[in-house]
Amino acid sequence: MPTLDSYRSTPDTHKRNGSGSRLTAILAAATLFSAVGTSMAAAAPAGPQWNGAPVPVLSWSDCTGGFECSDAAVPLDYRDPAGRTITLHMIRHRAADPTHRVGTLWMEPGGPGSSGLSFARDNYDDLPSALRDRFDIVSFDPRGIGTSSQVECYSDAQYDAAVGAAKGVPGPDAFDTAVKVAADFDQNCVTKLGDTAGLFGTQYVARDIDLLRQALGEQQLTFYGRSFGTYVGTVYASMFPRRVRAMALDGAYDPKHYANQPYAYDEPQYLALDAAMDDFLDWCAQNQTSCGFGDGDPKAAFTALKADLDANPVQLPSGKQANGFTLAYRLLFNMDAGKVIWPSFGQALHQAQLRDPNSFLLRPPSPASYDQLNPNTVVSCNDRDFPTSLAKLQRHVTASAAEAPLLGTPWAYAPPMYDQNSAPACVQWPVERVSRYSGSYRAAGSAPILVIGTTHDPDTPYQDAVALSRTFDNARLLTFDAEGHTAFGRSACATDAVATYLADLTLPKVGTVCSDEAPPVPVQAAAARTAVAGSGTGSGSQYSELRDGVRDDHELIRAAR
Repeated sequence: MPTLDSYRSTPDTHKRNGSGSRLTAILAAATLFSAVGTSMAAAAPAGPQWNGAPVPVLSWSDCTGGFECSDAAVPLDYRDPAGRTITLHMIRHRAADPTHRVGTLWMEPGGPGSSGLSFARDNYDDLPSALRDRFDIVSFDPRGIGTSSQVECYSDAQYDAAVGAAKGVPGPDAFDTAVKVAADFDQNCVTKLGDTAGLFGTQYVARDIDLLRQALGEQQLTFYGRSFGTYVGTVYASMFPRRVRAMALDGAYDPKHYANQPYAYDEPQYLALDAAMDDFLDWCAQNQTSCGFGDGDPKAAFTALKADLDANPVQLPSGKQANGFTLAYRLLFNMDAGKVIWPSFGQALHQAQLRDPNSFLLRPPSPASYDQLNPNTVVSCNDRDFPTSLAKLQRHVTASAAEAPLLGTPWAYAPPMYDQNSAPACVQWPVERVSRYSGSYRAAGSAPILVIGTTHDPDTPYQDAVALSRTFDNARLLTFDAEGHTAFGRSACATDAVATYLADLTLPKVGTVCSDEAPPVPVQAAAARTAVAGSGTGSGSQYSELRDGVRDDHELIRAAR
């Protein structure tokens, strides 16, 4: 829960065909840079030290499952470090082998909008023993998220109305509608958040983490971040480079484009999502028995299905309706699972054709999803410097919809919800971005930073990982050649490489490529595995939750298969 400029010059660069010449060229360039980058001497001064903000006093208490929880009061506005505070909620699991304890492993979830408390708790059992044994596992709900003063601009009812009006095949008035809905969202933010609306950006989150590092008594942090957590890690390392013992950033953001050239960041994300959908539909066409959708032409069938659901929404037992945008919403969040879920996509699309309300792709966003989508847009608008021109916005939205017709079109005109579709809200954002970080992103003087990219990632394009590895002064790139979002937990090869680096500071060899993605799992086999797994954490539960459409985020690390 996301570049190499030369590879983003044309829309065709994201129409991928396995490990072909394009990937070979990128890997060659990245390998050359990585070999140089990790040998560079640390010469730049350390990042900014804080100006007197009091270090929180932590008071840990049991919060079940072997975890401890604590509140931490930090400055609400770092321009006034002794002024108002905001309370952040933390979680910790002590190292299982305290005699060999190395320190604290900070786990930063994605989003923006995902709960770190859930991230640590839900994934603890699936972490490699080398990490559970030797580290206190720590996370928190970042400011404005979850239990740490959750921000709400749109209520559940307002989001329901906006989402219910969105279409899988938007009409000619879609841009004007998107601009009006985004302006209304922004005004609700100002009305409900007041003078705090600009205080939820990533610079302030990084400052929070450094205060919490001090509160934990750590001189340096070991850090794992995934998806948007990679941008948090990038900002932290850039501001406090000498406070990094080891850092692994999985599903990386290109920070320069994300923060300072947002249209150059968003367009490839649209293309990557559509390319992943394209890959699935190609597989479906070649594996009709396993897929069961499309009658030999899945792309045409999918395009027709979006329009049919818009014209004739499916009535759900909940009283809500599902249309073509519902389909696009569920595909975006579940596409991250990679090939393993493709047969279930085929079944669910066929169910949608039959207007079966049991299709997990027909489940509208839940109230839990709105808890994530509200801060996603607020953080994005505080972090990113969008041009204020509506004409430029229209050119961007129109181009993105045209270049990514499968899923990009419905997302381009959707209400403010997630990542690349926040542009209409952020262009009109009426708040001073006081908590924004704009660079530099070199992290000069840090320990080596391990950047992990997945070649066919639908959420954070692989080129972003390459770009980030080039941006840091001292980085190593690890590649997972696969579909889906992120690598840790999905690839035994990548999981072992990440755990080894975080625990022992041993980097993978330059140019390492992991290629052990789990293949498509037949629906019956997946259902049987889920029945055996039950309702606990782990790979079976994750797959069940994806198929059942329960989760709206990307935040379970599956046990590597």
